[in-house]
Amino acid sequence: MTSASHSQAHLEQLGRRDFFGRMSSGVPAIALASLLARDEVALGKESHEAVSNHEDLSERSPHFPGKAKAVIQLFMNGGPSQMDLFDPKPELDRLHGKPGPARIKADLSSPHNARGLLRSPFKFAKHGESGQDISDVLPHLHKHADDIAIIRSMKAKHFNHEPALYLIHSGKTQPGLPTIGAWSVYALGTVNQNLPAYVVLDDPNGLPVNGTQSWQPGYLPPIFQGTRLRATGTPILNLRPSKEIPEGVVETERALLRKFDRRHLNQRPLEKELSARMASYELAARMQLSATDALDLSQESEKTREEYGLNAKDDMASYGRRCLMARRLVERGVRYVQIFIEGQIWDSHSTLEKGLRRAARKTDQPVSALLTDLKRRGLWDDVLVVWNGEFGRLPVAELAKGADISMAGRDHGPSAFSLWMAGAGIKGGTVYGATDEIGHRSVENVVSVHDFHATVLHLLGLNHRDVFYTQPTQRRDRLTDEFPTRVVKEILV
Repeated sequence: MTSASHSQAHLEQLGRRDFFGRMSSGVPAIALASLLARDEVALGKESHEAVSNHEDLSERSPHFPGKAKAVIQLFMNGGPSQMDLFDPKPELDRLHGKPGPARIKADLSSPHNARGLLRSPFKFAKHGESGQDISDVLPHLHKHADDIAIIRSMKAKHFNHEPALYLIHSGKTQPGLPTIGAWSVYALGTVNQNLPAYVVLDDPNGLPVNGTQSWQPGYLPPIFQGTRLRATGTPILNLRPSKEIPEGVVETERALLRKFDRRHLNQRPLEKELSARMASYELAARMQLSATDALDLSQESEKTREEYGLNAKDDMASYGRRCLMARRLVERGVRYVQIFIEGQIWDSHSTLEKGLRRAARKTDQPVSALLTDLKRRGLWDDVLVVWNGEFGRLPVAELAKGADISMAGRDHGPSAFSLWMAGAGIKGGTVYGATDEIGHRSVENVVSVHDFHATVLHLLGLNHRDVFYTQPTQRRDRLTDEFPTRVVKEILV
């Protein structure tokens, strides 16, 4: 090939890549890839039976019959304070204002602002037949005390948000790795080929502090990335064509594009992102009907909308919409749904009481409505609901020198935090594990992030050690690579 010919071919290749890149901008390309499984067989893609790694989203059998068919993860960005929500500490009342133990210094991210021990501004009471201790800042959750299992002895590894977020979502403190949602759909695929397998409902007020890293596929094929849907306005931009075209013309056009796409792909078999983009176009076509129906909240009764807080005049309505969207999605076969909130709303470095009341106001009623709704619609035994953040808080006051105690908050607390789970396979009314007398460290039945991940996978019917991806070097990577890792069976039925 001459130099001129080579340059021309190179420019044509770049142009085609640019074409695919531009085409992908209308519907999130990699994340909308749930159609590849069925169409690749029909279009004659080369067989890869010898390769153990999954590269499509066709439905796959679990390792054993799982309790959960789907997961809704209510992720509370910022680090909810365990001793103000689920882990009452009377000792903090007695020692309020006195110096904390020296061991706390190792966990401080802002040591210059650390003051004495800080009691909770909230009252605790026992709720339900199980007598669950839940703070009065979460009044709507009180009626579900017998539905939830609280783990009080969670333990993280890092006191900064970004590494802690990477850990809670992907099992390690570094970015760029597959998240638990990606691993779940990698292992199981999806039932509904007309909707994304893994959906992310992030907050219109802002992304988490680590951006979109909380739903990335990492080294897994790009089709396992989470699909972001908007909670306000059109959930998916450019899903509908700008003008009506006769159906016969549309089908002919799509068939021709598939032919060109397949020829282009066959010449570039290692470009997995290209496969994902192509799959996204096909899924987008099928989603024109399925997604419109799934995300149409006007189909819900006024009672349901009121329960979720959709008529509220504040941010509760936004969170309520996403909780209701999550229910409608899992009802239609979506495997994994994550709901995020703006930035770090639970990051209570100052004005602890005001900040937690705002976070609870936004989320408590919609979360309670979701649990009620799952029961009412016969989904309770099929859907696992998880409520968690990336770490907890410290029992000492964080306060600038000379500031009034009413402005006090709490610093990050990686050594202990609480989370709860409910629904499929969960023994409601359970409390597992314990922290020390002031809530600083998990000391009894400590649960690691990897234990938590293994438990979620177990409820989906997966042996966590058998969910792996084989790298070209033959190394097997897992979500739960750390040893020892165990399933927290004490909270399971």
